[in-house]
Amino acid sequence: MNQAIRNTWIIAIAMFALLFGSLTVVQFFEADNLNANDWNSRTLYKDFDKNRGAILVAGNPIAESVPSSDDEFEFQRVYNEPELYGPLTGFYSLVYGATQMESAMNEELSGSSNDFFYDRILQLFSGSQVAGASVELTIDPELQKLAYDLLPDGVKGSIVVMDPKTGNILAMVSKPSFDPNQLAGHNTDDVAANMAKLEEVPGLSPFTNPATESLLAPGSVFKLVDTAAALESGKYDENSKLDNPAELPLPGTNISLPNFVNGGCSARTTADFSFALEQSCNTPFAQIAMDLGEDAIADQAAKFGFGESYNIPTNVTASQFPTGMSDDLLAQAAIGQYDVRVTPLQVAMMTSAIANDGMLMKPNLVRTVRAPDLRVLDSPKPEELQRSLSAENAQLIQQWMVNAVDRGIANRAAIPGVKVAGKTGTAELLAGSEGNNSWFTGFAPADDPQAVVSVVIEDVDLATGSQLTSPSARQLLEAVLNK
Repeated sequence: MNQAIRNTWIIAIAMFALLFGSLTVVQFFEADNLNANDWNSRTLYKDFDKNRGAILVAGNPIAESVPSSDDEFEFQRVYNEPELYGPLTGFYSLVYGATQMESAMNEELSGSSNDFFYDRILQLFSGSQVAGASVELTIDPELQKLAYDLLPDGVKGSIVVMDPKTGNILAMVSKPSFDPNQLAGHNTDDVAANMAKLEEVPGLSPFTNPATESLLAPGSVFKLVDTAAALESGKYDENSKLDNPAELPLPGTNISLPNFVNGGCSARTTADFSFALEQSCNTPFAQIAMDLGEDAIADQAAKFGFGESYNIPTNVTASQFPTGMSDDLLAQAAIGQYDVRVTPLQVAMMTSAIANDGMLMKPNLVRTVRAPDLRVLDSPKPEELQRSLSAENAQLIQQWMVNAVDRGIANRAAIPGVKVAGKTGTAELLAGSEGNNSWFTGFAPADDPQAVVSVVIEDVDLATGSQLTSPSARQLLEAVLNK
């Protein structure tokens, strides 16, 4: 009898241990995975009812949770100036989840980060709900509004304004944009219908931010990479003479690469770097790339950030420089064609490194994260990513970019009395499209850069692109300098 009782106790203790162990695994070790599971609708509904923190610009909410008018949820997410900030905030949706800043800062906004551990302990005793933290962005609202207005309705394009010394993003806009309020409602049928309408808008994806996730052909702004690679190689310097034929036969083919026909390239058969950048001549840079080789150009592109994805804290898609190219393809890649693809932010990063005497700073969108009691939870400091090129070589390129504005094809970015540095670019699109990607990237003042402005207008003719890039950059730089 005693043995039978003993065996029963052993079995009971073993079953209790197994049960306790299973609960421990579920509650402590697997909790995060279960909460993050897309099929866990209970967690989604619970999180959707939280008093979510605000996303702020200059102290004003551009996304906030307000008391709901229905009985199912206590709070409703509301977006202010929605189309101006939609690609930045993203949306917080019962149907489609969270995107952009709503996703990247979800733990802070929802109050579920480790910073709120003690708040959650107090919640157990008080029964009150833990309110989320507020996230203030680095965006300047006046620059944001100006940049948005400079992109006409009906075009597809992006503008990034960045402080080259800190990496802080001062403005980031794209068109077409969208209203996140249409995706944040509590009626799931209405939300799904709204999404279906948004997905019919040409060139729009509510799930992405074009400034950080669209990969575009950069055209001649890529010549800044070629120039940096040439100087850093030691084979070229400010006195180098570059062959500048009107057409360059491409090795292994029966076609030739022509110079830019709308500039003044035809004035010289031999050029220096300044003239080649001023007039955006193609043939000198194609020859430089073939002389240095693919690896040298690829390495320099990597030093500017190509090939790396970043979290700022939203996701930045890695820009691409192709590999394994024959010389004819390398020549085309050197002028930002073939399979070279960049995000608008990458162009701003590259330009910022040049403006910042060769040091590449990590881009950043978050100024401060504050708890509901206003204590600072986080305040990101400027972070150096890497040295992209020497200060001496960066200063040479700075001066050549000034020349491109003063007496070259970037002249529409000129500001009287201010040294503006700039580079234009035109990228031909794939066969079947009559348009081009039109670019401008630059900074001012050249001797003490306060801001970098990068503008891209997609799939437009040359005249339209010229009207919407350099002049827009000029207005934005003037606005920065007038602050």
